[in-house]
Amino acid sequence: MDKYINAPISSEEARELRAGDYVYITGTIYTARDAAHKRMYEALEEGKELPINLTNNIIYYMGPSPAREGRPIGSAGPTTASRMDKYTPDFLDRGLKGMIGKGKRTEAVREAILRNGAVYFAAVGGAGALLSRSIKSSNVIAYEDLGTEAIRELQVENFPVIVVIDSQGSNLYETALEKYRQI
Repeated sequence: MDKYINAPISSEEARELRAGDYVYITGTIYTARDAAHKRMYEALEEGKELPINLTNNIIYYMGPSPAREGRPIGSAGPTTASRMDKYTPDFLDRGLKGMIGKGKRTEAVREAILRNGAVYFAAVGGAGALLSRSIKSSNVIAYEDLGTEAIRELQVENFPVIVVIDSQGSNLYETALEKYRQI
């Protein structure tokens, strides 16, 4: 089913999404990859504030290529989500509502998604140039020294994703595999 949501999202909105839904996100999302996650985690351990408010926000696991002339960003495809799994349960417990990446997540992440009424989306790997068309602006807001791994604030319009793990714990990677086996 196609759904259109605005980011940031509430717990109620996240709980309405189901594994397999095609979702189009409009609004503000943030990028952060391994190095930024590590830095944010360390900041929390030191009692410091984060450069972004996690509450109800969505983090896209992406490091863009340089912007072409007249565009706000270059190719903007997802990176493998499991590299952030060490940090994700804590971030979800602090209010993060959604993540966009590709690939499987650990059981600890799935449990944190359930516990917090959150959602894990997948963006299509290899489609970074197409995905970038939905990004209307891109601004580095933290950790500029990390280059492509800096935290960026993105304004997106109808950014296409698929719900992989929903707030009830349904996992599209598992259910789709089971359906395929039955065929």
